[in-house]
Amino acid sequence: MPKSGHSTEKPKSLGRAFKLFARSLHPWKLPIFFAILLAIAATVCSIFGPKILGQMTNSAVEDYQKAVLQANGQMPSPEELNAAMDWGRIGHLAIILIILYVISVTLNYIQGAILSIVSARYARKMRAEIIVKIAHLPISYFDQHQVGDTLSRMSNDVGTVANTLANVLTQIITSLTMIVGILVMMMTISVWLSVIALVAVPLSLIFIALIAKKSQDYFRTAQATFGTLNSAIEEDFSGQNIIKANSYEQTAISDFQRSNSKLCEMTWKANFLSALAFPITNMFTNLSYVAICVVGGRMAIDGTLLIGSVQAFLQYVSQFNRPITEISQISSSIQQTLAAAERIFNFLEEPEEAPDLEPALKIDSIKGAVGFHHVNFSYDKEHPIIKDFSVKIEPGMQVAIVGPTGAGKTTIINLLMRFYDPDSGYITIDGVPTKEMQRADVRQLFGMVLQDTWLFSGTIEENLRYGNTHATHDDIVRATEASNTHHFIESLSHGYRTVISEDSDNISAGEKQLLTIARAMVANPPMMILDEATSNVDTRTEQLIQDAFAKLTRGRTSFVIAHRLSTIRNSDLILVMKEGNIIEQGTHDELLAQAGFYAELYNSQFADVE
Repeated sequence: MPKSGHSTEKPKSLGRAFKLFARSLHPWKLPIFFAILLAIAATVCSIFGPKILGQMTNSAVEDYQKAVLQANGQMPSPEELNAAMDWGRIGHLAIILIILYVISVTLNYIQGAILSIVSARYARKMRAEIIVKIAHLPISYFDQHQVGDTLSRMSNDVGTVANTLANVLTQIITSLTMIVGILVMMMTISVWLSVIALVAVPLSLIFIALIAKKSQDYFRTAQATFGTLNSAIEEDFSGQNIIKANSYEQTAISDFQRSNSKLCEMTWKANFLSALAFPITNMFTNLSYVAICVVGGRMAIDGTLLIGSVQAFLQYVSQFNRPITEISQISSSIQQTLAAAERIFNFLEEPEEAPDLEPALKIDSIKGAVGFHHVNFSYDKEHPIIKDFSVKIEPGMQVAIVGPTGAGKTTIINLLMRFYDPDSGYITIDGVPTKEMQRADVRQLFGMVLQDTWLFSGTIEENLRYGNTHATHDDIVRATEASNTHHFIESLSHGYRTVISEDSDNISAGEKQLLTIARAMVANPPMMILDEATSNVDTRTEQLIQDAFAKLTRGRTSFVIAHRLSTIRNSDLILVMKEGNIIEQGTHDELLAQAGFYAELYNSQFADVE
């Protein structure tokens, strides 16, 4: 089956990704809206701070000037100055300022807590959607995409988006509110000084936009490279035995370093460009600050503006540039988030398995007759694998499928299980077209023992019950006795409660194969599919596996992908495939008598025996 590397599909519109991201937040729109209101309210409270401080300064200056006048232009004594000061008004303004700051801090804490909860639940929701999506994707998706890239979308990309929701969203809302609020307050103090302060804004934004456009490309490449790197790590970690056996360590390290270096380069370039936004913005900010100091000082000398107002305006200028600087600083986070969201939603929009027909047909009492009727199939629609394939299989027959690599043997099984549907033609079970049945119903008719002996981390009994969750312990014991596994399971330290490690490396390859056969026996399906794999076991274990195979297929329609032709001599029907076609079919003796392709394959394996 064809496999490809990391997808090179070009990313879609980031604007569209943002819309999808916003739509995905719909279940929490009220908490988010409430948190935004709290953030705005907290910011508004803090915005009045410089204004009140300016009023306190103006009050003190006015009282000082009164004291000077009362002293006939002389420096007033401390007692005279203290008597002239309106401490009540200043104290009143100070209390208001403290209350506003306390309210601001409290509201910020509440909205932060709300968004933290929302972000955690959002991450849970997105990861759950990805899991559900995985369950609905066709097998073809997993054939064409690396596992590590999908895992990266679930862990790294979702984490990036959730973190932005918890932290960056508040910064954006707060910064925008501060920009608008501070601009209003500055305009109420001096229009001309406000114009000077605003000159720096468009210049900063132009440079930020240019930088953001360039750094976005680097962030996209970095996110994609991160997925590729995850796949490489997973493959290298799980395939250490193969890597070491083939002395492939240096090549694996070189491949990893190449991807890692690319990720480092892309991340460095993206962060470097994004980091330029702060010093550029700060440069324009400082220039406008100097200009305001000069002009504001002159206005205070001329008497057109009070000293306290100049003081308040300078504070506002400093605060006004802070949100602009913050936005420039978090621009890299926003870009990275959009790139991550783009990957998440691209995955969630992958085409799903075609829905089953409704109402679907169902077989109540299975006999096991299988028919292929002029079946044609190709994985990529350009290179046919199965061409006009037809065969009729009677109930209870053992059918062996043989042929060279790439002949289409595994593809026949994929079609039979409805992992793929034929491009044309159809398959029937007891006369019912499988395409008119539920996929789950079709797959429940078959038990599979594959060449890849997949076992998950858990106890042996949990693994054996995988295909039949209602099986009792006695059912499992009967299955293991029939599959020649009971003895070796009992010999383990914890018997059926022995925990199989994640890579199943605490049991041998032959024991794994026997366990998969026992698992199929526990499931007790009406038909069987066997990918015979005994080439990596000893002779005694091979005999046990063959005996278990015989018991497993007795009385059932079974399909065996044969690797050792000596094991299929007693098959009721042997299908000989070559380049997607059945070129010969019959029993073992009939095919040998034809002296055709099967006889050539057989003799090439057992010339010394024959």
